[in-house]
Amino acid sequence: MNALRHVTFAAGMALAPIDAGGAEPAGWQALTDEGAVIRIADAIDRAVDAQDWKLARSYFAERVTADFSSLSGQPAANIASDDLIGAWAGNLKGSKTSLHLRTNHQVALEANAATVRSNGYAWNRMEGNGDPLWEVWGTYEHHLTRSASGWKVDGFTFRMTHERGNPWVKATPGQ
Repeated sequence: MNALRHVTFAAGMALAPIDAGGAEPAGWQALTDEGAVIRIADAIDRAVDAQDWKLARSYFAERVTADFSSLSGQPAANIASDDLIGAWAGNLKGSKTSLHLRTNHQVALEANAATVRSNGYAWNRMEGNGDPLWEVWGTYEHHLTRSASGWKVDGFTFRMTHERGNPWVKATPGQ
């Protein structure tokens, strides 16, 4: 009976649509790659919220094209990933905490490249100047390239759609 359940599950997975909104990945390798790149996008959030900067850095290529222009007003730039992680670590530390959530992943695979698009929500919390919360909603786009050591993020874009709360929390690094 247990074997029948496994066969039924495998058949269901093989026949189930992967993305009803577009092209479906073909084969087990595509399913594996899709799961891997989604896990990386989600794992970056968990590492940032845990302030585990070494782990967060491990998901990135040596350089990344980062675009947070809708949030910061600064243009997109190709920078060393160490600099990106250093900026995050300088802002989100000590008394400042964060929570990042991501959903509705949509993956496009092409040979050794992948793009993960998702909706996101984040908050930062820090006591010290009025309302301790700042929240932001938007869309994320991660571009990844397959390397000898696995999938690595080499492009990262956040497009803000809404924010609310205390701008002091957004702009002030934790202590």
